[in-house]
Amino acid sequence: MSSENTFDVIIVGGGPGGYIAAIRCAQLGLKAACVDDFTGKDNKASLGGTCLNVGCIPSKALLESSHHYEQLNHGLENHGIKVSGVKIDIPAMIKNKDDIVGRLTGGISGLFKANKVTSFHGRGKLLAGKKIEITTNNNDVSIISGESIILATGSRPIDIASAPIDNKNIVDSTGALDFDKTPKKLGIIGAGVIGLELGSVWSRLGADVVLLEAQDTFLPAADTKIAAEAKRQFKKQGLDIKMSTRVTKATSKGKKVTVNYEDSSGEHTIELDKLIVSVGRRPNTDNLFAPEAPIELDERGFVEVDEIWQTNIAGVYAIGDLIRGPMLAHKASEEGVAVAEVIYGEEPEINYAVIPSVIYTSPEIAWVGQTEQHLKSAGEKIKIGTFPFAASGRAQALGDTTGMVKMISSVETDEILGVHIIGPQASELVAEAVLAMEYSASTEDLALTIHAHPTLSEALHEAALAVDNRALHIPNR
Repeated sequence: MSSENTFDVIIVGGGPGGYIAAIRCAQLGLKAACVDDFTGKDNKASLGGTCLNVGCIPSKALLESSHHYEQLNHGLENHGIKVSGVKIDIPAMIKNKDDIVGRLTGGISGLFKANKVTSFHGRGKLLAGKKIEITTNNNDVSIISGESIILATGSRPIDIASAPIDNKNIVDSTGALDFDKTPKKLGIIGAGVIGLELGSVWSRLGADVVLLEAQDTFLPAADTKIAAEAKRQFKKQGLDIKMSTRVTKATSKGKKVTVNYEDSSGEHTIELDKLIVSVGRRPNTDNLFAPEAPIELDERGFVEVDEIWQTNIAGVYAIGDLIRGPMLAHKASEEGVAVAEVIYGEEPEINYAVIPSVIYTSPEIAWVGQTEQHLKSAGEKIKIGTFPFAASGRAQALGDTTGMVKMISSVETDEILGVHIIGPQASELVAEAVLAMEYSASTEDLALTIHAHPTLSEALHEAALAVDNRALHIPNR
């Protein structure tokens, strides 16, 4: 095999784990190649994986557009701004989303060129001997070889037999990003992060949204107090959230969807214009490895790796949604950097205890660390401080006072164990908490940190003070 087809590292997958790994490998002087098969709307190669193409970025673009529309219709009266005759142009909104995606995915191609990463467009399969078979859309096949391999093919939506996707009336999260008009009645199977975000988009634009969630607990990964407030706010916005609900059958006919579901009160039927299936994601391992290169999977289909992200085959690594842990782009990116450095000979670390989670609804929800319910069930002695945005001067000026900051620390050491936020710009505010916890900060450390006034971040300062009943802008209990 010619040297042109031999690389120090081959990355299979061009999403936030894969493309970051490729760039970091190149920065370290390794000859890197990235194999990715995603094709954009223009039928051309489009790097960035699910995140940039049909996940994080496009959904946030739609959330932002729909938020502007909502604000113009209902959110500016208190500021003395009166607007009438506001209209939404759905095709223009979708085009803006697509333009943003195009700029960012094109930016990755530019970064690959700048860092001398070789890019292959096609489906990659691991063969024996750390070789990768590449199959193009035209079924042309070629083989390249690497000293090390990083598998980063991400995940895809889970299908359910009771609601088969037809990409017309019944869609997955990808299809929900490209509606040509607002459905009058929209159903969503699943009230998790994706379901809530997509539901928020189309609810703001005028859809009557019902979410059918099989679990008994709303947002079980979130702190119970934050989840309860979130559910209250979403219901106030008009989202109909039905818990402990199992969809038994969804039938698409003409321009309608008929959904049969069961709950504690019996069997029910509803008719919808569109149905989004959003019940989770599963790792993309189908046809990823040849029989002669068997990669071990766990009982849930995730790739088994050791403490340096190496699979059962020496020199073959896996990151991101392929392995256990939260399916988050920023988690995959950190693993991409770490594995590149492992291959180079360094000993990187990732602090999985301080990976933040965010839900980009309105109000935004963000958290890092452990929840009150988890700590109490583990027998930890904890202190809790909360501060409502209603007492924040900056939030009052913004006209967005929903929610709170909740901070949890250890009774013995005062170390911050968890920070949970629901409210304006929670996605940005949580970064301060992540940094504090990365350095094992105490609430006293945060209380001694001077925050600019007036800012939303003062709510974290006040929550830290409230842990020891020292809050200055609310009564202490």
